[in-house]
Amino acid sequence: MQLNTDFDARVVLHTPEMAWTDAPSPGVRRRMLDRSGGEVAVATSIVEYAPGSDFAEHVHRGGEELLVLDGSFSDDTGEHPAGTYLRNPPGSRHAPRSAAGCTLFVKLGQFMPGDDRSVRIHTMGSTWRPGLVPGLSVLPLHEFEGISTALVRWAPNTVFGTHSHPGGEEILVLSGVFRDEQGEYSAGTWIRSPRYSRHTPSAGAEGALIYVKVGHLGAGFVPVS
Repeated sequence: MQLNTDFDARVVLHTPEMAWTDAPSPGVRRRMLDRSGGEVAVATSIVEYAPGSDFAEHVHRGGEELLVLDGSFSDDTGEHPAGTYLRNPPGSRHAPRSAAGCTLFVKLGQFMPGDDRSVRIHTMGSTWRPGLVPGLSVLPLHEFEGISTALVRWAPNTVFGTHSHPGGEEILVLSGVFRDEQGEYSAGTWIRSPRYSRHTPSAGAEGALIYVKVGHLGAGFVPVS
């Protein structure tokens, strides 16, 4: 399968309106955002586990990045409540499951060579840093070889100056309303902007919380096969 694999194109998807696709394991389904490959793939997805569902033990040859959006997700390393950020490096193995049910944001096969550190961050209890402009606060999640991942909290009506992203930018709006000159994006919207794209982002009257990843588009990921 090839889905949204032109990384020179801007993609905006309001994920709550997307259809679900059943995964091979009963009770697990996905909203596919981008994908290159079959069941083993370089992919970005929203994944839902029904209560009591699980996935067979497997290896992530190209690594796996997770953000628990709601519910509670479990694997061999423990139970991970909503807000937990995880990175399982290439070659890691686990048997994921969820007793109560959960929803995840998942990126597969998108680790750079040498990025082999496991990461577990419970963001609900973490310390945030002031951002570059008043009204912004930032929780760094991971950084490697110029690729940065963070949560960014926007106070109501915060405006950031016009800037470009030489390595591209990917955003998932977690709550509130995020906006720029091209539109307004409510919770659940996924935005992938290509390399050297420019915008002037801001938050609506409700403020916003976003997951943001920069510098990774066009990067040399570890092969999945």
